[in-house]
Amino acid sequence: MLPTPAQTETGQAQPEQSTAAAARPSDLVRDELPEVSTTPTDPNLKPPTEEQVLEALREVVDPELMVNIVDLGLVYGVDIDEHANVLLDMTLTSPTCPLTDQLEWGAQAALDGIANEVTINWVWLPPWSLDRITDDGREQLRYIGFNV
Repeated sequence: MLPTPAQTETGQAQPEQSTAAAARPSDLVRDELPEVSTTPTDPNLKPPTEEQVLEALREVVDPELMVNIVDLGLVYGVDIDEHANVLLDMTLTSPTCPLTDQLEWGAQAALDGIANEVTINWVWLPPWSLDRITDDGREQLRYIGFNV
C-alpha cells in the first residue's frame, strides 16, 4: 500500500494543514522595511549643521504617540564629522519598544541627502521621561488626548 500524502516515509500520520492555518495574520504582515538610498557617499557633501539634522528628524514620527522623535525628546545628541557622517545618540520611551527598527530606518531616510552615513547609538541613561518632551511635543500630545 502506498502512503497517503498525509503520511511520512515512516508511515506516521501527519496533521494536514488547512488553508486557514496557512493564512495566519502574522503571515500577512510585511516586516521588511523600505531600503534606504544606496548611493555612494559624496566626498563633496557639505556637513549639515545640528539644526539641519534636528529639523530633518522632525519628519520621523513615533507611530504609537504620533509625535516626532525630536519633540518627544528621544534624540539625546547629534555628532557630525567633517565627512558629513552623522552619529545620533537616541533613546526610546521604553527599552522594549517593538518599533526600534522603524524609528532607525526613519531617521536614516530623513537624513538621506544631507548626510553620507547615519549611525544610531541607542542609549538608555539617563532613562527617557516625560520631562524630555518639548512644549511643541506636549501640545501635540494634548491635541490627541494625552494629559501632559
